[in-house]
Amino acid sequence: MNRRILGTGDHVYEVVHPFGSLPAGITMGNTSHVATDSRDRVYVYQRQDPPVLVFNGDGNFLTSWGSGELLDAHGVYISGDDEVYLVDRDAHEVVKFDVTGDSTLRIGQRGKPALQAPFNHPADIAVAPGGDIFVADGYGNSSVHRFGSDGRHRLSWGAPGSGPGQFTTPHGIWVDPSERVYVCDRENNRVQVFSLTGEYLTEWGDFYHPMDIFQDGQGVFYVTDQIPRITMLNADGEIITRGRTPYNGHGLWLDSQGNIYLAGNDTGITKLVKLGT
Repeated sequence: MNRRILGTGDHVYEVVHPFGSLPAGITMGNTSHVATDSRDRVYVYQRQDPPVLVFNGDGNFLTSWGSGELLDAHGVYISGDDEVYLVDRDAHEVVKFDVTGDSTLRIGQRGKPALQAPFNHPADIAVAPGGDIFVADGYGNSSVHRFGSDGRHRLSWGAPGSGPGQFTTPHGIWVDPSERVYVCDRENNRVQVFSLTGEYLTEWGDFYHPMDIFQDGQGVFYVTDQIPRITMLNADGEIITRGRTPYNGHGLWLDSQGNIYLAGNDTGITKLVKLGT
């Protein structure tokens, strides 16, 4: 039996595709993003009803929710308290849900794009250790917005371009425990790094249209790009290893066991099962 393996050293994975079995009457369409909660349940965010599909780690279907509430799936973030933040891109809105699918917070004006302040087709979302919410406003605007945990706008930065602090499609975003903000500046082929107040710190290159970024509990960063490929880096941006992913990684997340989930748009969900060393 042939096994597809990628990675080197402490980061070696077996490719499992497709991931997730569904009951009759529910289908998986264009999968934009994926995330796991504190119990390693897998939340798939897709561009059709029901927009949220929930599985266990073996791919068995558990539940679904959100039908009729979400227009255009893009980014997702699940906090340590199992708060589910969803970016509704073409509705120009970010919505927070609990794990049962009840909405608890809305940011933006639904159906009303804004040229500068939020939002104009936003792409992704991350939450800082202190609870502030950061959104990559990446398709109509070239901005990052910061909100308090109550959804009140605090500040924004960014402009179109390729210089420091400028963006062309800020597509993925992450905030680390040191409170640095990492932005996948997709069309500029880089990840830019900022302070919480938008001060440009540095950037990482050698990507081809980076799409998403995630940091695990050991401080390792994972970045997907459109090779398609996944790269593991340390906190200084130095490459640990990388490998070609046979399926697209438009969205990226890791569970507590170090397994990687990739949402591949029209290729569905891929699970990279971490192997022992």
